[in-house]
Amino acid sequence: MGETRYSFLHSFIMEIVPLIPGYQEVQISSEDPVVCSQTALSSAEKLAWCEINWDSDRGLATIRNTSLAAILVDGAILEVSEALDIESGIEIVSGPKLEGYLSYTFQVIFTEEPDSRNLKISLDVELAKCSICLNIWHDVVTVSPCFHNFCNGCFSEWLRRASCRPHIKPKDIACPQCRAVVHSVGRNHFLHNIEEAILQTFSSLKRPAEEVQLLDSHASIKSNLVLGSEKKTSRKRPLSLSDDDINGIDVPCPQCGTELAGFRCNRNTLHLQCHGCGGMMPSRPDIGMPQHCLGCDRAFCGAYWVAQGLDASEFGVICPHETFKPVVEHSILRIPDSAHNNNRYERDVTEKCIQHTGKTFQAVISEWIMKFVKKEIDRSRLQLNHAEMISERTHLCRGCYDKLVDYLLYWFRVSLPCHLLPPDALVREDCWYGSSCRTQHHSDEHARKRNHVCRPTRGSINP
Repeated sequence: MGETRYSFLHSFIMEIVPLIPGYQEVQISSEDPVVCSQTALSSAEKLAWCEINWDSDRGLATIRNTSLAAILVDGAILEVSEALDIESGIEIVSGPKLEGYLSYTFQVIFTEEPDSRNLKISLDVELAKCSICLNIWHDVVTVSPCFHNFCNGCFSEWLRRASCRPHIKPKDIACPQCRAVVHSVGRNHFLHNIEEAILQTFSSLKRPAEEVQLLDSHASIKSNLVLGSEKKTSRKRPLSLSDDDINGIDVPCPQCGTELAGFRCNRNTLHLQCHGCGGMMPSRPDIGMPQHCLGCDRAFCGAYWVAQGLDASEFGVICPHETFKPVVEHSILRIPDSAHNNNRYERDVTEKCIQHTGKTFQAVISEWIMKFVKKEIDRSRLQLNHAEMISERTHLCRGCYDKLVDYLLYWFRVSLPCHLLPPDALVREDCWYGSSCRTQHHSDEHARKRNHVCRPTRGSINP
């Protein structure tokens, strides 16, 4: 297998799949976008009733009603000759109502197929192997500046053993493959996608579950870890960095060369790079002060330096305390723009509901945080890491706190008595897909006319 090269051609298939068993699915191509299928449950006759075309520039499909009557698209009425952007997973009814007409689910299935004629990405599987365990990467991490790749668990164990040697400094830790000095190491999300594509295509390369579990138990690299650099230190504060940007940039650590709160970095001290300001701090998981946001696992320095007695206004390379603090210490004055899946109509309804209670927005959120802490709310659908571990004292970054607020606002609305809703909101019918509806993002009329802060009755059930 070492000399064999594989290529993956990214393609896709569009189709509509009937929700009732026994009826035939219909595949759609760019050459023949017309959908010809059964429409009425009472007749086996096949009719051409819509066209579906793919727009590769926008990554969306467009459906046009070519029948003699209206059809339903994701709960919205699409009149004759009208067109609407659609995404994979929405429901299409081949008539103006549910009763008597066939319902289909629109699907776009992306595939990665071996193809020797149309090469898009050429991969040598041997180059996708960790040189420590000699298997396909698992949770791949990349070291710089040599850019060799390893399993997170394998490199973490290598790093742990190297750090235990008294004569080895962090800046002297070598790459296991080429022996070049490692300046930094971080998770590589792009290669992680390739890793998954390889294992999906060649299932024989998958490891036993027990081995994967052992690797995960060794993995300690959650955010970009800076070990050393040959660059001279600079006291210039960098701009806020993305995951891809934080890679070996040298920013001073206030405890390197200066003792603060009884601690001073030594030659064996590992450092973390803050996701917020790009500044450096020593990695000290044993002191009981969080250095990673529990919601996203990224490193943030604000809480650590406050505990060490530093003031962000006096030292230019640390984050202010407001960027990373316990849930109960966060404050919020208005509904985030991201609330209710960026549906401004639902945000307006929620704002009126909160005003009707006579309480401030902060007071309402504080009440629902306590409901969350007491586990009166289902946490399983909260889109944060370690959701079951979050309490009122958990440190979260601002982004993850806003996500928590979004989630609490959903539960505030679905639990609200009807008499507290504005009159214009009371007359709206619930969208079939509730908060998971995709049409609300590209159809203002649908977003306004239907209630989307409700539990879905079809499709995905995530709020």
